[in-house]
Amino acid sequence: MATRRLRAFKGWMKANGVDCSDALDLVEDQNDAVSVRASRDLKEGDVVANISKTACLTVKTSGAREMIESAELDGPLALSVAIMYERGLGEESPWAGYLQILPFQEDLPLVWPLDELDSLLSGTEIHKDVKEDRGLVHEDWEENIVPLTSFLPENVDPGSFGIKEYLAAKSLIASRSFEIDDYHGWGMVPLADLFNHKTGEEDVHFTAELPHSESDSEADETDNSDAASEDTVEDDEPSTKNSSSPEQSLEGENTDEEETKEEEEENSSMLQDDASSLEMIMVKNVPAGAEVYNTYGLIGNAALLHRYGFTEVDNLYNIVNIDLELVTEWSTSSYTSRHTRARLASFRKLGYNSEYFEVSSTGEPETELLMLLNILLLPNDTHKKLDLTLTGDCVSKEVTIGKNKVVFGESCSGDVLLTDGVCEALLAIVDKRESLYGTSISLEEDVARLESCVLPKDRRLYHSLVLRVSERRILEKLRSYVREKVGEVSGGKRRKKMKL
Repeated sequence: MATRRLRAFKGWMKANGVDCSDALDLVEDQNDAVSVRASRDLKEGDVVANISKTACLTVKTSGAREMIESAELDGPLALSVAIMYERGLGEESPWAGYLQILPFQEDLPLVWPLDELDSLLSGTEIHKDVKEDRGLVHEDWEENIVPLTSFLPENVDPGSFGIKEYLAAKSLIASRSFEIDDYHGWGMVPLADLFNHKTGEEDVHFTAELPHSESDSEADETDNSDAASEDTVEDDEPSTKNSSSPEQSLEGENTDEEETKEEEEENSSMLQDDASSLEMIMVKNVPAGAEVYNTYGLIGNAALLHRYGFTEVDNLYNIVNIDLELVTEWSTSSYTSRHTRARLASFRKLGYNSEYFEVSSTGEPETELLMLLNILLLPNDTHKKLDLTLTGDCVSKEVTIGKNKVVFGESCSGDVLLTDGVCEALLAIVDKRESLYGTSISLEEDVARLESCVLPKDRRLYHSLVLRVSERRILEKLRSYVREKVGEVSGGKRRKKMKL
């Protein structure tokens, strides 16, 4: 039986142009989280929801629009203001029935206390990024949000514009917003944001239904990002300037025929866009009783936790990045700083500008990392020849690695890149990367801690451990990859070609 808040939300949808199929069942669990299940068998192609754009909470639809545009705010910052403003109105907000179904905030690392960020995420891909995000969010709040409180109407609670409320709004935008069209930009889309995510397992697709052009609907085939047509108005002018007909707006003006036509097209485009709607369409069959999933894309656990506040066990899209800084630290510990700088400069001259190098879920390192290590390991005479080649008129990028000639930009045997020296360097760099997690807890201990977690009580610990374990397992796979390649070389086996 639907809870009171679910009933209120369903009533709000009916009153505000959100048509939800009775084939969808909104389910609330003991933690107040809402998911969507199929109340009957759903078939591919079924339209299960039709959502009016006027029901979406955007900068253009919010009562804070004039204040936002006067302050010249845009993007997520502007949408955050719209959300805080409508929350500050309480029951007076046109979106009150929708906002009450949402959590105050999503439990993203962005809103975690700093001590938990350090204790739970240290060494992971997102630790530094989240701390940097927190600093930027506080700066934005002080510079752009605090001054707005002087201009709030009396019926808007100024407490809704505090730093805690701003972080909460940012968390909702990061995890729940959609790109609606060029006119509205990003916004909160009621009902569409209740579908949970599953990587690579999309059941329902969110798309804009634009009646004025076939190409418009074709442009909407992106996950969680459904921009409308090229014809949509791109300016940020208030809608009141476009509310009159073209004939009315041109009275008493001396405009040439070309300007008149352009204004008519803009007005017509906006009106058509406002009349269009957003749809949720099934892209596969889902049996009755099963949860209906959306997808946010094919992304690994680091991005999932950073942007959406959760992880997935056995995520096939996990990666680990090895920062350039770790590579240069290894190099300067083995050679001089001058040696490292000179070879890094050659690496840059070859057109490589990476600040980090990806290790795939299978443990295979990015080719650019192997190339950098080879350059760092070049004997002085060989490096001088390469450097002369790169600084002179010669266009050849040939370099000798061992007994082999390598030409940059052409395919090369993996045997050439994975020399003994490169393999030793990789293993040392992996150890450095592993040490970022701390030396007191092994991978096996992390796995045991993960298995003993109790949800939802240990939610943050659980998801941080899923991330740590997935990353450390990839590093272990990289070690195995390197040792396997060394064995293949000694065994005389051929290797696959690798692109430089």
